[in-house]
Amino acid sequence: MTTQPIATTIRVRHRPAPPPRPVASTPKWLTAVMKCDKALSFWFVPAGFLFAPLLLILDPWPVARTVTLVAISLCGLWLGVLGVFMAVGLAHVLRSGDVLPDEYWYRLLDYHPPRGMK
Repeated sequence: MTTQPIATTIRVRHRPAPPPRPVASTPKWLTAVMKCDKALSFWFVPAGFLFAPLLLILDPWPVARTVTLVAISLCGLWLGVLGVFMAVGLAHVLRSGDVLPDEYWYRLLDYHPPRGMK
């Protein structure tokens, strides 16, 4: 009875290669910042509608109300910081004279345009 060597039975997962930068002047971190901004904005806008009723519910407990105010303030501050980083990254691309292609925005926004638009 023969057994297979251990090395042949172990499966190694390879990470997919990161997508190439759309233009050479695009900072490496710009796509990550824009994805984080999109995700936080997706959460932050609906949470704003629930914030006022939540504060009314938590009004009898000052500590809970303070924790809620701090949490929403920190999220808003982080959203502002992401916006500044986005502005800096996009200004860097525009300053170099490049333009981000439409495919970059489609991929970032998970938008699939109709076939005639490409």
